[in-house]
Amino acid sequence: MSNLIRWEPAREMVTLREATDRLFDDAFTRPFGLTSGLQAPAVDLYQTDGEVVVKTSLPGMKADEMQISVTGDLLTIKGEFKGKEEKKEKAYHLREQRYGSFERTLSLPTEVLADKAKADFEDGVLTITLPKAEEVKPKTITVKAK
Repeated sequence: MSNLIRWEPAREMVTLREATDRLFDDAFTRPFGLTSGLQAPAVDLYQTDGEVVVKTSLPGMKADEMQISVTGDLLTIKGEFKGKEEKKEKAYHLREQRYGSFERTLSLPTEVLADKAKADFEDGVLTITLPKAEEVKPKTITVKAK
């Protein structure tokens, strides 16, 4: 047996306040374009029991074209996508290749040991591994039965 639900047209209408909230959420929560319309690269940030890991795709970059720094609980990744010499007689119809500098700053979820951090760059993927500080690592307590 199916239940009938009464249709109320007012329920489906979006209030002016909801529409305004959605407008401002979309406008201010998306990443802003940086130099030359370049947007900061997307990142994955996760943590395990012993470390915080950050991964980002930076295709076409070289390891010496990027800078990584940790200040307090902030991780900053800077770099520059360098364009190759171009001929002026070309008339582009579409140009989506990224050229220019970028900077991405992330708030780390916990305290880390910045001096023991590792950064690996392989096949265009930068992986930064930051060991957690000893005081924030989970401790296991053994229960003794009597």
